[in-house]
Amino acid sequence: MTPQFEIGADWETHRFEMQNDDVALFARTDDEAYWMGNTETPSSLWRTDKYGWDEIPYHVSRWAQRELLATLHEGDPWLADYPHLSWYFLPVFMSKDGRESTRAFFRQHAAGFPDASRREATRFFEEFLTTGVLDEYRHVMSGKLGTSAHVDRVRMSAAMGEFIAAKILADAGYTVTPEIEVTTGHSLDFRAEDEETNVLVEVTRPQPPGNRAASGPVAAVRDTAETKTNGQLAEHGGGAVLFVDCSSFRDDAWAAVRGEQPDVRHRPAVVYRTRPNGRVEGYRKGSVPLEFGDAIEFID
Repeated sequence: MTPQFEIGADWETHRFEMQNDDVALFARTDDEAYWMGNTETPSSLWRTDKYGWDEIPYHVSRWAQRELLATLHEGDPWLADYPHLSWYFLPVFMSKDGRESTRAFFRQHAAGFPDASRREATRFFEEFLTTGVLDEYRHVMSGKLGTSAHVDRVRMSAAMGEFIAAKILADAGYTVTPEIEVTTGHSLDFRAEDEETNVLVEVTRPQPPGNRAASGPVAAVRDTAETKTNGQLAEHGGGAVLFVDCSSFRDDAWAAVRGEQPDVRHRPAVVYRTRPNGRVEGYRKGSVPLEFGDAIEFID
């Protein structure tokens, strides 16, 4: 099939569409060639080297991503209104195993926000991703959404919780770097830096009370934070700030947490809830070495 876009330079291109909607793209010159797509890799290519988008010639990378984005928007036209998000999550939106589940997570589950439309939720992440704060880390961050054939709403919502945390830190004026390796062999979610600050942040996202065995939202917050505290943070030996993201909670569940402000057995900690209109409300435990300005409306 003829590709939809021109590649330029001296490259020759080919596009293959399978009956199961898989797409493969092939670009070649007399000296080199690249195969891309979400098809099963032909056996003749099994021993070839793999490259990331930034490691191959610009003409090939740009052409292939334009082809894949057009295919994505043919299948899910509503995503065309969110071009940066479409590009950012292209590796999972067009993956072989995860393309249906990752798109459905945004389309049917509002990217983990309760009582929100898909457009409200997607606009929230589009506006953040458009800032480019996480562009450099696209491969590792988009991959957190996963390539499961089924929607795992809890795991996927937890992944988006990391994007929410990054947005809060960026809105507060910090440079954000994800996946910080520490001496215990673990990785913590973020490093937040400015001229005077260098702080590690770990994020956890409690399940909504209706989805778990805990007796209520306060117990959900305590139990989830305790699991994280007794795991990675305990082995790290302290010093990191724990972010407890309650953005999966509905209004009544958050109201209970907001009223009681339960301890989370780790200090310093920030417990908060974000809504897709951009409002973030929360409270602190301990001496948090971060200044948030207007990024969080504190109730403590």
